Amino acid sequence: MTHQAPITFEELDLSQELLKAIKQKGYNTPTAIQQNTIPVAMDGRDLLGSAPTGTGKTAAFLLPAIQHLLDYPRRHSGPPRILILTPTRELAMQVADQAKELAQFTHLDIATITGGVAYQNHGEVFNHNQDIVVATPGRLLQYIKEENFDCRAVEVLIFDEADRMLQMGYGQDAETVAAETRWRKHTWLFSATLEGELLTDFADRILTEPLQIDAEPSRRERKKITQWYYHSDNLEHKTKQLARFISENNVEKGIVFVRRREMTRELSDILRKRGLRSTYLEGEMAQTLRTQAIERLKTGVVNVLVATDVAARGIDIDDVDFVLNFDLPYNADAYLHRIGRTARAGKKGTAVSFVEAHDYKLLGKIKRYTDEVLKARVIEGLEPRTKAPKDGESASKSKKEKARIKKKKEAKKELLKKKNKAKIRSKDTKNIGKRRKPKSENVEK
Repeated sequence: MTHQAPITFEELDLSQELLKAIKQKGYNTPTAIQQNTIPVAMDGRDLLGSAPTGTGKTAAFLLPAIQHLLDYPRRHSGPPRILILTPTRELAMQVADQAKELAQFTHLDIATITGGVAYQNHGEVFNHNQDIVVATPGRLLQYIKEENFDCRAVEVLIFDEADRMLQMGYGQDAETVAAETRWRKHTWLFSATLEGELLTDFADRILTEPLQIDAEPSRRERKKITQWYYHSDNLEHKTKQLARFISENNVEKGIVFVRRREMTRELSDILRKRGLRSTYLEGEMAQTLRTQAIERLKTGVVNVLVATDVAARGIDIDDVDFVLNFDLPYNADAYLHRIGRTARAGKKGTAVSFVEAHDYKLLGKIKRYTDEVLKARVIEGLEPRTKAPKDGESASKSKKEKARIKKKKEAKKELLKKKNKAKIRSKDTKNIGKRRKPKSENVEK
């Protein structure tokens, strides 16, 4: 669904308090997801929204949620009226921080309930009245069961990154929270993608006649990201290219993506040994170490963070100038999510990929999916020795693989030849023996 897009935030009927906060944050024009979501959300509809990372999705649900509280103020303070569920603690903290920034000129109270925090530290949520609570499902459910959280006042329930929530196994917890907040007026569900049976079934159960909003970033928004790739001979060549690129391009805040978890620390160590300030993120990392790694990039202690897609989901770092795909992701959708971490809030950014022969089939899919022209570049002094396969050609067409297949075919041919020869010889011998024996017998008689 595409709503008629207003041009300015003023046209979205937002209060002066919100417009003041928006201006202070430096937002000029609503993004595609904001233009399509805010008017519908303020009309009181259930929403099923899809938007990649970095498209202004958080503000798209926070602005109408805060506006709802301002439009319908309550006489006496009480338990939370807006409940936002996120899959991870980091994402919950980011959403809460953004909510505080947008609500800074109002009298609204915002709190978080997440795992990784001692029970008593959530005392403020239980001892004071709150307007908006951002929570992770598991920990929130624990407090609901212990009757420390009152769900009856929740008017709007928001699911952020619902697809990831389900992938992480929080489906049942999320549904229980939805059942506990059954008096609510609206439910808004946001997901990176609206595909998959798991998500469809979940949405069917918790939403009532939702309006679907699929807000891919416009080409104009994507144009702010410059994209190209380098052809790499092998892992060693690729590592040299990456290190050279980082040192020669003044990368201030870069995220390097790898496929395998084991590779994060290994690659980060290699970069450090080459004199580059680097750290890494692993999916299984302790919360304190994760927070530490993210802070180090945010504050400029390091300028490169090596991570997998799983480890990086949910982190939100402003001013990322480079996204470096050391390994290409498994699909084109994930590629869009990765590069969406740069060029945020109207800024420009760069996405660079390092592509080995076996990656070209995937590269072809990415080009078709994003409808972008991705051109190859060369780093002086690190020119590849191998030729790139034709666009979209699969790994099986690489030189090594071609030679292996050819050898296999020749061996099969040779074996067949030998079998045929052996067959003919035995047949001939057999026949000759049979013919000659009776003749000689006749002569003797």
